[in-house]
Amino acid sequence: MNQTENMHALLQWYIAAGVDEVIELEPQNRFERPATNPPTASLPATSPQMANQSAADAGAQTQRQPTERQPETAPQPAVRKVTPPNLSATRNTAAPAGLPAPDTRELAAACANMAELRDAISTFDGCALKRTATNTVVGSGDEAAALMVVGEAPGAEEDRQGTPFIGPAGQLLERMLAAIGLKRSEVYITNILPWRPPGNRSPTVEEIALCQPFVERQIALVQPKILVLVGGISAKALLDKREGITRLRGTWRDITISGLAEPVPTMATFHPAYLLRQPTAKREVWRDLLAIQKKLTESPE
Repeated sequence: MNQTENMHALLQWYIAAGVDEVIELEPQNRFERPATNPPTASLPATSPQMANQSAADAGAQTQRQPTERQPETAPQPAVRKVTPPNLSATRNTAAPAGLPAPDTRELAAACANMAELRDAISTFDGCALKRTATNTVVGSGDEAAALMVVGEAPGAEEDRQGTPFIGPAGQLLERMLAAIGLKRSEVYITNILPWRPPGNRSPTVEEIALCQPFVERQIALVQPKILVLVGGISAKALLDKREGITRLRGTWRDITISGLAEPVPTMATFHPAYLLRQPTAKREVWRDLLAIQKKLTESPE
């Protein structure tokens, strides 16, 4: 492999790790405290008599110096008054760090159909994740499906193509659906987050809370008979639970969504990406799939 190919491979690795900006050409050790030398003040020329007198005065001052150190008064921190900004606008407004985020719940609720909701999510700039993502990934599939699947966040391949669940985890999800007699085109699939976190890191609580109204509005517009949450992030967010996915999976729960007349029967299960790493967990997921299949046959058309 020549130097050009090595540099190309390094850049690809940086992109996958979430590096999107070069700050300096040379690495810097931020933990090393730089050595500082106090400036030396230039002194006026003096005669030998004046020098001897200064030395004598310094010695006398040393003898008169008290043995106890006098207490020092700690400097008082400066108080800066901060005026909160106007956050009434929700489109194309990015909230500064440490300040409340725009109200995405009102923005999502104002969308009367899926086309308006897609446009609102695509033009929304109040989430910092959008600045590092390649594409906005909303949902895909049948917008009137009986079964709706909600994942966690787009992966690298989903971010490149702008479609949820099309990488290795998406291929496994399609096989899982096929095992209970469903095609991908018959299901609506989306994620809690429409933008990929840099380096595939876990999203923060604030990022989830900011984006959750968008996925809840998708649920209200699709009106599914059954909701399936794959992965701990989507399960804990929509079920409003703190337990991990191991405890949340395999049990039917009803969740209430604004805009729907009745609660939606919901099942949480392991994420397909987790199954790729832990194939032994497919046994539990198979039981969940059979329960979902049974629930679909019982649901009125």
